[in-house]
Amino acid sequence: MTSGSLTDVAGLRVGHATLDGDGQLTGSTVVLTPEGGAVAAVDVRGGGPGTRETDALDPRNLVQRVEAVVLTGGSAYGLDAASGVMAWLEERGRGVRVGPEPSHVVPVVPAACVFDLGRGGDFTARPGAATGRAAVEAAARTEPCAPVVEGNVGAGTGAVVGAVKGGIGSASVRLDSGITVAALVVANAAGSGVDPVTGTLYGQHFAGRRVGHPAPEVHEQATRRLAEAAAENGPPPLNTTLAVVATDADLTKAQAQKLAGTSHDGMARAVRPVHLLNDGDTVFALATGERPLAADSPLALNEILAAGADMVTAAIVRALLAAESVRTRGGTFPAYRDLYDLGGHDLDLREKEGRRQ
Repeated sequence: MTSGSLTDVAGLRVGHATLDGDGQLTGSTVVLTPEGGAVAAVDVRGGGPGTRETDALDPRNLVQRVEAVVLTGGSAYGLDAASGVMAWLEERGRGVRVGPEPSHVVPVVPAACVFDLGRGGDFTARPGAATGRAAVEAAARTEPCAPVVEGNVGAGTGAVVGAVKGGIGSASVRLDSGITVAALVVANAAGSGVDPVTGTLYGQHFAGRRVGHPAPEVHEQATRRLAEAAAENGPPPLNTTLAVVATDADLTKAQAQKLAGTSHDGMARAVRPVHLLNDGDTVFALATGERPLAADSPLALNEILAAGADMVTAAIVRALLAAESVRTRGGTFPAYRDLYDLGGHDLDLREKEGRRQ
């Protein structure tokens, strides 16, 4: 069954910090691993990435495990959110041991950012160290296996896919082998997630069931509304889709890097075009090592690779369906579910007020 969320991989926790209102439309999301960390890797395909500590994840390099991964808005400015997570981990003695005392650690906190600058109306509104700390504290407070909150939260607060509101989405599957594979995505792409001919989400064609198309008149009206919003917003901004793909399988760093790479296929199924020069598309892979791969099969990794791509596709669909329409001083961002009247929603572009973190 394809459902669930990243936290179905035992030991992983997810926390969001959302900056919303007063010109803000951004935030940060933290994936916190079990104490002792998880094997980690990364694969960057977009032409305009904004990242931190990704070189440490190269299989040729020293660091084997990380305690947290940060996904953040704010473009390169927002990478400062990782500093808050790093400080929180240091206070708890979690990180790479570099000296004789338990406190002698250097937490390695890989991070990647999406472009959402100015979408709330204030170009200078972006996450910082305090936002990252709030997100990791939120993750630490969650109960084990608590579902990931999706939609306009954390790093997905200001996300947009084409002209449609994006956000956070997550999905998981338990394979016949008993291994769990899951993904969390910040859907924020220059390309579109919607088939312009039918109005169907691209990713739904890979959901394993028959997909119905919206009525032609509904699609025509949605297309018109999107064109109006795009004209109001002006030139399309920079973007980037981020993902964390996780498994409880026992993987090496090289195997995890392969998983990160093949998981990009899931992005390509759900967004077209993808991996453009103005995208910084990045996939992190985490492996907690609870379940060994079948020792008698050199191809045992294949089912995990295939599932990783599938879960990224499913998570992007979930993000687009969970997102809520937003109107700010920075633009009008209609949600798919409002454009196509899913669940009885009308196109309600809510003015964002207040601030929550």
